[in-house]
Amino acid sequence: MDFSAVFDGFMVALDPLNLLYVFIGVVVGMIVGILPGLGPAPTIALMLPLTYVIPTESAIVMLAGIYYGAYYGGTITSVLLRLPGEAASVVTVYDGHQMALRGRAGPALGISAIGSFAGGVVATFGLIFLSPIVAAFAVKLGPPEYTLFALVGLLMVATLGESNRLKNLIVVCFGLLVATVGIDAVTGVARFTGGNPELLRGIDFVAVAMGLYGIGDVLYDLEQKATGAKIKGKIGRVLPTKKDLKDSSGAIARGSVIGFFLGLLPGGGGVVSSLASYATEKKLSKHPEEFGKGAIAGVAGPETANNAGSTSSFLPLLSLGIPSNVVLALIYGALLIQGVTPGPSLVNEHPGVFWGVLASMLVGNLMLLVLSMPLVGVFVNLVKVRIGILSSVILIVTMVGVYSVSNSTFDMWTMLVFGIIGYLMRKAGFDPGPMALAIVLGPTLETSFRQSMLMSQGSATIFVDRPVSLILVIVLALIVLLPLLLRLRKNNSGVLTGQGLDPNSTAADLAEAQEVTTQNPAAATAEGAKDTPQKSDTSR
Repeated sequence: MDFSAVFDGFMVALDPLNLLYVFIGVVVGMIVGILPGLGPAPTIALMLPLTYVIPTESAIVMLAGIYYGAYYGGTITSVLLRLPGEAASVVTVYDGHQMALRGRAGPALGISAIGSFAGGVVATFGLIFLSPIVAAFAVKLGPPEYTLFALVGLLMVATLGESNRLKNLIVVCFGLLVATVGIDAVTGVARFTGGNPELLRGIDFVAVAMGLYGIGDVLYDLEQKATGAKIKGKIGRVLPTKKDLKDSSGAIARGSVIGFFLGLLPGGGGVVSSLASYATEKKLSKHPEEFGKGAIAGVAGPETANNAGSTSSFLPLLSLGIPSNVVLALIYGALLIQGVTPGPSLVNEHPGVFWGVLASMLVGNLMLLVLSMPLVGVFVNLVKVRIGILSSVILIVTMVGVYSVSNSTFDMWTMLVFGIIGYLMRKAGFDPGPMALAIVLGPTLETSFRQSMLMSQGSATIFVDRPVSLILVIVLALIVLLPLLLRLRKNNSGVLTGQGLDPNSTAADLAEAQEVTTQNPAAATAEGAKDTPQKSDTSR
């Protein structure tokens, strides 16, 4: 391993300008994780036009800071209001909010910050050592492997996404269709343009992303939430006691490892990692009956795992060029805007970007820890902001931003159309995330598949003749069969209730519950003191 390259990466991360952008990223991330109607995906979509005018390294470290900073912001609302700001914070609700009801909201938030820092640091060091190995291996892969990598990523997102699996598959297919608009890269023939010359270059991803998340989310949230949330009670002491740290140390250590490895999977990231960590901690606990009633390990483990998972999910993006979730798909788009193509060649062609992003994660997680502990009270007051105040600002920013990219009114109309599509999708219970990911992966999937068919003269056996592609075919089969087995297990165990989730659930049951809770996001309220669990708003 070339440690001089790692050292150069830290020099990039510690550059005063990049430090400023890392700071902006983590602060904005924390704020959008708390504010109603926002989240990392809509915010990064809104920030894409800004990446045209700032250096590549600065743009990516800022977007990465928004990504992992938003996870802790979502934790604050999970603990205090029983409203998970992000899907990965759903599990934190069970014990975190119970701790808040017992007057221990401060320690819950404090141990979340410490666990998030530990998970982020462990995952970042893991990326530093593992990414070059994966990149060197990926250079040897060919079109069949990249075809299957793209398919695995799309199916994993459809299976583990925030909506019904069938709906996710429909959204993926629609996204792939959108990705085909424009000039065929192989034959040079115009496809699905309707004679419109504006469509020859394809449908602009920035306009689509800003429409789906900027316009669509604003319209949906305006309908769902008219006022800011009301906070009851006080936070109190944020710094955990020695007993809290002792009780959480094992959960933090295990959460770091679980989050790192599950985050490497396409479609994994923070959501699956937090679910698996919660189930593991309950199974290993000497007092499993305390889970769901305020067990601090039930907060520390999932929070550590979700930050570790969100950090390690950068490996498929940077080393393989395969984004594993919608946020990383947006960051993928930001890299393309900068003329940087993520993949095996990134570490050699753009070492400043590759190592600078990894090093900035250590700096950003340290900033997150320093900011979150003393300023949690300030950030909490942001949940009182009315969505109506935010919406007008967001609409203006999106319109100006998308026009500034290429000075095209056609892109503005494209954004408005996809904004309406995004709103209607939310209303119908469809998650727009898989669509954005499909638009990004669509060209890779199509090009690699056609190259594979040319190599094999039309024979599909090329996908099972090569060792890596054969393994990926087996993984695809498991992805298709696993949901059926999980549903059968859920039906037999009867873990899920009509109102919520039994804290005795396993990771598989929790994954099923995540699908249930996202079907009716309007059902979530800020009245967490009720005994009966309510469904959570993870629509952001």
